[in-house]
Amino acid sequence: MLDRLLSGTPLPGENARPSRFLGAVRYACLNGGKRLRPFLLVETARLFGIESEGVLRAGAAVEMIHCYSLVHDDLPALDNDDLRRGRPTTHKAYDEATAILVGDALLTYAFDVTADPATDADPAIRAALVLALARAAGIGNMVGGQVMDLEAELSQAPHSPEHVIQVQAMKTGALLHYSVEAGAIFARADEKTRTALSRYGKALGAAFQVADDILDVEADEAALGKRAGKDADRNKATLVAAVGLDAARKRRDALAQEAISALDVFPAERAAVLKEAARFAVARKN
Repeated sequence: MLDRLLSGTPLPGENARPSRFLGAVRYACLNGGKRLRPFLLVETARLFGIESEGVLRAGAAVEMIHCYSLVHDDLPALDNDDLRRGRPTTHKAYDEATAILVGDALLTYAFDVTADPATDADPAIRAALVLALARAAGIGNMVGGQVMDLEAELSQAPHSPEHVIQVQAMKTGALLHYSVEAGAIFARADEKTRTALSRYGKALGAAFQVADDILDVEADEAALGKRAGKDADRNKATLVAAVGLDAARKRRDALAQEAISALDVFPAERAAVLKEAARFAVARKN
């Protein structure tokens, strides 16, 4: 779906898609990665028996948001990283100006894709998806969390666990939570079901980020596909820094179990894949 959406053929209303720039956009989106966010969206919709091209389009859109955030995070003004997924970052493979515009394009296009009637015939569903995605990706969540993360690097005071948890819930957790929420939106799920899925999404998002903190300490660069040990070097607000490695491991595992337990409201066979996703989030090596 990403390959199709990022083809060279202009959409109705577009004039042209510059070829070199399109290559950079495709480089940022089609160069690997876990695709965890679209996976969660697709599998949450499938939990309700919904499988459609529109769900795949929404999954592609959330992956575009994620990839834009990585391209911008890697820029010299932010994390200044040279490697992403084992390859040169977009600003290294192309240049900084191109990388900034790649992020801009992906952010904009994600909402284009989500709002398109091809994603869902019901305008109320499309509007709900657009609003939830904007809230997850914007000033009060992903972008705001990135700002707080940068501010924490300059802080002379120790990072408190409470502050770290808030930053991580915003910067990483919100988009993972949206991915689960979006599947429930497609399904027109009732309030009780959405509450259970919200618990799952929040706990999984938190577990995923704590696992990232631990991997930065324990994993080698080849396995990670990016520079290891950078969190401590940059005084990042991580749970490892706030509470230590052992306590971080315990919280990671407890969060994964919380996510799994939240799905007990569903028949075991229907929830099995999403439960396994929670286990993957903490057992992964990159």
